[in-house]
Amino acid sequence: MILWIIGLSGCGKTTIGRKIYQSKKNDNPATVLIDGDEIRKIFNHDGNSDAYNLEGRRINSERIFQLCYWLDKQGIDVICCILSIFPDHRKRNKEVFSNYKEVYLNASFDTLRARRTIYDEALSGKIKNVVGIDIDFPPPFEPDLSFETDNKKITAQMIAERILLEINRK
Repeated sequence: MILWIIGLSGCGKTTIGRKIYQSKKNDNPATVLIDGDEIRKIFNHDGNSDAYNLEGRRINSERIFQLCYWLDKQGIDVICCILSIFPDHRKRNKEVFSNYKEVYLNASFDTLRARRTIYDEALSGKIKNVVGIDIDFPPPFEPDLSFETDNKKITAQMIAERILLEINRK
């Protein structure tokens, strides 16, 4: 199973993904957590001057796809936390992976700005190539699950539990 958790920076992908991973790992030790930022570091891609432009992001996305594909072929469950800004890649995921579930996490721009300084830095012109500012983020067309992560009454743990309930039900 490939659980593809997507959304803008600051929406809670990694936090929720880690909670799902901890729970799934208890049931199935053959479970791996993949985070887009960590993969970028593993391949030493984050220090590259064009790592965050559209082509650099496409390279990182392709690496993550290939890694997930390799793990999926071995029967290893993957929880993947990634911006996932390329609709063609998401479409391919649905066609290629053996059991693909897409989860979209969304939060208001005010919430994202409160959680991540990167947005203010991009708006002030200090940095470029920020998804949601000068790189488009096309939300998924038909995710399997979707959650708003603005609500402080609904914790990351609650969302993780709901995701686990839904993916285990199907």
